[in-house]
Amino acid sequence: MPHKIEVVRLLDAVLPQAATIGAVNVVRRTARGALEGDNLDGEGFAVGLEAAGHALAGRHVYLAGAGGAAVAIAFALAARGVESLTIGNRTRRTAERLVGRLHERFPRLTAAVGTGDAHDADLVVNATSLGMRAGDALPLEVETVDPNALAAEVVITPADTPFLVAARARGCVTHPGGRCSSRRST
Repeated sequence: MPHKIEVVRLLDAVLPQAATIGAVNVVRRTARGALEGDNLDGEGFAVGLEAAGHALAGRHVYLAGAGGAAVAIAFALAARGVESLTIGNRTRRTAERLVGRLHERFPRLTAAVGTGDAHDADLVVNATSLGMRAGDALPLEVETVDPNALAAEVVITPADTPFLVAARARGCVTHPGGRCSSRRST
């Protein structure tokens, strides 16, 4: 971050998953010296949720963000059979492009551009960088999140982002960035 998308054009080869996503977060030098890129953001996120016992098929997802990590997560969730995916992003056009790409690849998926309102979702994901720095705004209107929803984060540090703290205060189960565990408010 923040060069996951721009680095693609500098590589000798991009593996299929990264090419579909249009962003790279892993680069390796091959035996011939070529630079090859892949993207593990979406797979890693989905596997982390599944390892923590959260089934993804059939979920109604609100995804905050439409950048490199968000695109990877959207494709990974769609591949796992989520029922619907609403993309909220500060730049509406970027969210519209992602929804279009999802419709092309997953024609049966209900995908739409959303606002900051996540009331219809049972999985709410912050796939933005908001929460990494003190004073960051929340990625969505947390008061619209259903208390029975799972709130998940991509930001790794701090482990308790303002989004997760606010979601937990509403009663949500939370899943922190970079972890394979979930917590419920006590």
